[in-house]
Amino acid sequence: MSSAAPPPHAIILAGGRGTRFWPRSRTRSPKQLLNIVGQKTMLEQTYDRLAPLFPSSQIWVVTHREQARAVSRQLRRVPSRHILTEPVGRNTAAAIGLAAVHLLRQEKGGDALMAVLPADHFIGKPARYRQIVRAALKAASQPGALVVLGIPPTRPETGYGYIERARHDKPRQSADRDRAYAIRRFAEKPSLELARKYVASGRYLWNAGMFFWRVSTFLENLERYLPKTHAALMRIAESIGTSRYAAALQREYSRLENISIDYALLEPASHDPGHARVFVIPAAIDWSDVGSWAAVYELLAKHPGANVSTGTVLALDAAGNLISSPSKFVAAVGVSDLVIVETSDALLVCSRERAQDVGRVVKWLEQHRLQKLL
Repeated sequence: MSSAAPPPHAIILAGGRGTRFWPRSRTRSPKQLLNIVGQKTMLEQTYDRLAPLFPSSQIWVVTHREQARAVSRQLRRVPSRHILTEPVGRNTAAAIGLAAVHLLRQEKGGDALMAVLPADHFIGKPARYRQIVRAALKAASQPGALVVLGIPPTRPETGYGYIERARHDKPRQSADRDRAYAIRRFAEKPSLELARKYVASGRYLWNAGMFFWRVSTFLENLERYLPKTHAALMRIAESIGTSRYAAALQREYSRLENISIDYALLEPASHDPGHARVFVIPAAIDWSDVGSWAAVYELLAKHPGANVSTGTVLALDAAGNLISSPSKFVAAVGVSDLVIVETSDALLVCSRERAQDVGRVVKWLEQHRLQKLL
């Protein structure tokens, strides 16, 4: 395997449903395709952040077939053949694998650098983010290296996974500002008490789901830790560019394990020092996964207790509310810390502290087969 850096490609993962953003987020128009924060959609903002680093010919999107048309409309500069559609959702290991085998077939040398990035995150410091992405690509260009970005925690958050740096690690790039540190382990979402210990230690970072590696490194590790998925993806790879591709994708993709890349590859690799090399680069980039309506409020509120609203809203003795009602006048009187979101066919009212439970509404709608509301 050559140690020369292969060409870099950005892989945008855009297949999620965003159920916690119901009623705005629906099957055909999920969170990443909406302007949840800002004028542009989350997907368009992601593309804009990456465009100075990657030409459109080196940007790929993995999405669900129900969303592919909308993705194409929003990213007209991305070649249509670079919008890869999953026939069925199979989590991030499969989605990344699908992109990897397409790159394997496209690049003449059979290798490429992959920057795997979510489509629906907020990054308040895009210029700084691009500097770190460059550093991550440089670190990941080394054969066998798996690189992730870790967000320095600002609070003892229980909703994120954590990455622990090795206790006596030495930076991989000692001369660089953005250094890659050895990873000791990946930690599950902790209790509040444990999260406080993580933050106090100074060794833990939030796992933001941003990954960098060579295609060859990824596929070698996938074959080692998830051999059935690797074999199925190789069968798909053989059909790329032929009339057999659609049938092969439909047949093989449903057989892939439904597992995240963290569980499938990164966690076992971090416990296998004789094989893989797993590193983390701290990334202080004003990051949010925008995981709920409460997170949107936190991003948009100008000060604690401020009301955040879209549409015509009158707030009397009301504080800390997020109100989105583009078509109806809303009068909020004497209420605090609510989320109120109106669409043409539904209305959500919940407390901000229960915003994570909005996904349960979607499950109820599914159980009662109310497809028109999904």
